[in-house]
Amino acid sequence: MTTPSLEIAVLAKAYAAGDLTPEAVLDAVYGRIAEIGERPVWITLVPREDAGRQLAAAQARAAAGEALPLFGIPFAVKDNIDVAGLPTTAGCPDFAFVPERSATVVERLVAAGAILIGKTNLDQFATGLVGTRSPYGICSSVFDARTISGGSSAGSGVAVGAGLVSFALGTDTAGSGRVPAAFNGIVGLKPTKGAISTRGVLPACRTQDCVSIFAGTSGDALAVLRVAAGFDAEDPYSRRTPAEAVAPGAWPQGFRFGVPADGLEFFGDAAAASLFEAAAARLEALGGTRVAIDYTPFRDAARLLYSGPWVAERLAAIRDFATSKPEAIHPVVRGIILGAEGLGAVDTFEGFYELARLTRLAEAEWAKMDVLLLPTTGTIYTIEDLLADPVRLNSNLGAYTNFVNLMDLSAIAVPAGFRDNGLPFGVSLIGPAFADGALATLADRFHRDQGLAIGATGHLPAGLPLAVASSAETTQDAVQIAVVGGHLAGQPLNHQLTRRGARLCRSTRTATGYRLFNLTGMVPQRPGLIRDEAGIGGIEVEVWELSTAGFGSFVAEIPPPLTIGTVELADGTLVKGFLCETFAVAEAEEITSLGGWRSWLALGARVGPVPAA
Repeated sequence: MTTPSLEIAVLAKAYAAGDLTPEAVLDAVYGRIAEIGERPVWITLVPREDAGRQLAAAQARAAAGEALPLFGIPFAVKDNIDVAGLPTTAGCPDFAFVPERSATVVERLVAAGAILIGKTNLDQFATGLVGTRSPYGICSSVFDARTISGGSSAGSGVAVGAGLVSFALGTDTAGSGRVPAAFNGIVGLKPTKGAISTRGVLPACRTQDCVSIFAGTSGDALAVLRVAAGFDAEDPYSRRTPAEAVAPGAWPQGFRFGVPADGLEFFGDAAAASLFEAAAARLEALGGTRVAIDYTPFRDAARLLYSGPWVAERLAAIRDFATSKPEAIHPVVRGIILGAEGLGAVDTFEGFYELARLTRLAEAEWAKMDVLLLPTTGTIYTIEDLLADPVRLNSNLGAYTNFVNLMDLSAIAVPAGFRDNGLPFGVSLIGPAFADGALATLADRFHRDQGLAIGATGHLPAGLPLAVASSAETTQDAVQIAVVGGHLAGQPLNHQLTRRGARLCRSTRTATGYRLFNLTGMVPQRPGLIRDEAGIGGIEVEVWELSTAGFGSFVAEIPPPLTIGTVELADGTLVKGFLCETFAVAEAEEITSLGGWRSWLALGARVGPVPAA
């Protein structure tokens, strides 16, 4: 089953025009989940009929004249955030309880008309950046079933990356709202501490916890933040957030972005190092001025989160349970949490003093820059490698995330390209407290400049302003080409177009008479399109435009059995496009009925079976 684009603005426009109903969206979402299976993404799935009742309540309020900015938008919640009537497990069945009241953030989203689909898997007690520490199964990256999804908000990241919901809530203490974004090709917004209430959120480190937002675009993430943020007198750590902090904000030409002068560690991942350098160059092309900074105080603060007294906060959150039922806790999580029993008050104050010292040193670096650019992670790991070395590799993943909450900063993680093996890479833009809206605006420009801000179902997102070439704006000395698989925006081979200056003209579908097959033996994985009058067609394509010289060199890179021919689009237009020699599909799996390559990936290859926990 295919689903429409789940971009918030796209759905809102389609609902208003009568082109789509929320009921149809819910049917499609639940159909996709049924095909993939509930585990390991979901711990508790809301029954379809209950989601229908939520929608009916929202429809009644809308009919009465209430403004519902998230009307009919499906979302998910990490299972350390309370939802009335559903168990909160925190990834530990023996710990589970059923709250009578939802967390403040869930109440605000439901009041805005959003439809809760379910509660998602996580590293137990939100302890980990990996997604492998759960009895409910191991989540994998939507791009490779052998690769970790990132954690602790693993299920939420995968739910958005696989196109199961429009957005999802995570939590972020050490990077849990950013690492899954990097590993699933989506956006992860970690707001300023206290901007979103944490009442009803099971603490990890109560003084450092944030509710985070996963979405396909920065515009969607910011739209959710504007609803979710707000002072909550019931949360002693809630802060009054200025309205401008969660509104789109402009970055001046010549804004200064800091990059560590030395000390960046990619743990042997040369592709990540290259992609980070390309990201810095892209910010320069957007008008930024690169500034070298001393990363030492940030790096040293990052190490405090797990080597300092803040580990004791994790024990404080579940002390009675951890000491009475230690055998119920995942062994890696148990070792971390119970390891805090030896910490005393002197250790705590020494940790506070050291953090204050490092924060003061960091102020000198902030005087040089407006925003800090870092890799979200230095590398990515397979599930097998992570399970073999769970503590050290987890620590590596937090090298560029752990310090952010300790230093009271805001951050947003955004996609920044793909390695040659098809695995995604991401960067983080980090700013002072209450720079959330401005960071999201800059991240949106960065994201769209790559041509990566396209949702899993192939529709152009409609978050912050987007300039996309019209199909009528073809320039002289240019060729339009329709792509169907690995060259789609956000896919591993898209760089072959963008590096030649190609621009995206439109997202559309083929005419009838076409069939799509999953070709075997090609790296990276890609499909083959053939014309067969018996084919139902309607297959997702993107039309890109590039110069005739660029077109010639591009075609020279295309390997057999793929060819370039003439493709008829749904509106009758004829353009050059990818086709496949028929002999190559004789024994290949046909995926025409799924509507396109992205839908097939989301329904099969990208969320496949993973090793048992």
